[in-house]
Amino acid sequence: MTLIDFLTRWGATGQTPKRGVVIVLVLLSLLLFLPGFVSLQPMDRDEPRFAQATRQMLETGDYVAIRFQTEARNKKPVGVYWLQAGFVAGAEALGVPQARAQIWLYRLPSLIGAVATVLLTWWAALALVGESAALIAAILMASTILLGVEARLAKTDALVAASVAGAMGVLARHWMARGREALSSADQWLLAGVFWAALGVGILIKGPITPMVPAFASLALAIHVRAGGWLRGLKPLAGLLLCLAVVAPWFVLIMIATKGAFLSDSLGADMMSKVAGGQEAHGAPPGAYLGAFFLTAWPMAPLALLAAPFVWRTRREPATAFLLAWLVPAWLLFEAVPTKLPHYVLPLFPAIAILTATAIDKQALAMGSRLRHALWLIPGVAVVLLLVGMIGPVVLGAPSGLLFYVAAPFVLMQSWRMALAIRAGATGSLVSGGALLALLCYVMVYGGVMTGPVFQPFALSPRLAEARARAQAQSGCADLAPASPSYREPSLVFLTRTDILFDGPEATGRFMGQGACRIAFINAADDPAFQAGLGTGAEGVRLVERLVGINLNGGRKLDIGVYLRQGEGR
Repeated sequence: MTLIDFLTRWGATGQTPKRGVVIVLVLLSLLLFLPGFVSLQPMDRDEPRFAQATRQMLETGDYVAIRFQTEARNKKPVGVYWLQAGFVAGAEALGVPQARAQIWLYRLPSLIGAVATVLLTWWAALALVGESAALIAAILMASTILLGVEARLAKTDALVAASVAGAMGVLARHWMARGREALSSADQWLLAGVFWAALGVGILIKGPITPMVPAFASLALAIHVRAGGWLRGLKPLAGLLLCLAVVAPWFVLIMIATKGAFLSDSLGADMMSKVAGGQEAHGAPPGAYLGAFFLTAWPMAPLALLAAPFVWRTRREPATAFLLAWLVPAWLLFEAVPTKLPHYVLPLFPAIAILTATAIDKQALAMGSRLRHALWLIPGVAVVLLLVGMIGPVVLGAPSGLLFYVAAPFVLMQSWRMALAIRAGATGSLVSGGALLALLCYVMVYGGVMTGPVFQPFALSPRLAEARARAQAQSGCADLAPASPSYREPSLVFLTRTDILFDGPEATGRFMGQGACRIAFINAADDPAFQAGLGTGAEGVRLVERLVGINLNGGRKLDIGVYLRQGEGR
């Protein structure tokens, strides 16, 4: 019996202390989220933009304005930057070497947000379904690939998912209390405090997404029962004041600091451009999220499909109606907006997990229908990941990391076990078996492939940063001012210097000719223009090494020469 089998059966007894369930869910989440957490390189482009903006806060002492290099980053509020800065500053105080350059420290808020999402999914489910189904929902959420990805990235989305799950857990308790014994006054005030604090924190992290989901759900439910009096327990007047107390101080300061530009940039330039069209080549037609769901929600998605008939049959029951109100209106909005990224719908995944868990707990999956064939996605995705990990070393000429070869046989074995269970129609091991398979795949992919030698061609920024360190050691310089006209990824800024020069190759040549202690990264195609820019300043500039790699964004192959101008007299 695996740990996950034990957890599922343990929770199903209904007699497990809630404190014990919390501890075990935290440990299970960490098992799923930690492979690769420390060792993964900064993953372009959003993650290093967030981390670099936080690093510049620490460098400048300005914790109000958000900047990436010299550009104002008026797209998201300040919440995640403050959290990241707090962890990095704490690590510095504890003596962590080069804490500001350690990307995993900036990821800690996301890790906490992902674990909190699992726990709050369980807590929200307890208001709607039994303890066994609530535990199953939490396991489904913890093993979902999209939440695992966001747990490993220094961004906002895991924290937003947690804030939405917390707010919806409160709303669920008020919804289920309708027509029953009312919540006590003390409980109402406590839950209202949680609700409005979650909205305030969510707004401070990513703006309107957190309040939007419960607002849409409340409206849908009020229409469903033709009454909204049950919402009075949320103490809207006092709650709005609490929410404002969380959000307003920074909002006032940033409006003063940017002379109103933050509002126009975040709502106008950023949000409205996403609504009007596909921003930054991320456009997709309606239905794209539904199609992507079967991979981003693996291994939960096939189970969710089998739960759909049960959900339809029970759609008028209070718990199902609530979860559909959580899921459907916001999902339709996300599908309608042209700009689409997979993580946008993550705050809706807890509702799907609870609906699916309820069907599993009631043994109501549509195992007798043709939908059952979707279950083959669970071992199928694992086998595809295994094959990619095996073919990659052959194509790229470098082995995967040790953990790939350790985990791969277990992935194959567990995939075979899942296939046998699917063929036999055994539903008992679908949740625990799927979660175990997910854990093995995450160890294999994050711990073995993406951090192994096979992934080195895609690790251009870390390799260029290491080349800069080697060149500095032989240059006689305390530091080297970098420039990179050919490769301009945010991760290179984070791993080198805030003031790295991103300009054309000719301008970079002139930059190299104007002073000592400088380094430039020049793609072979840009070398003639770079040499022309050097002109008479070419003396003292020399090629110290070449690096061949593939830009993780777009897959463009680059042959980068590392040019050094040493210190005077060298």
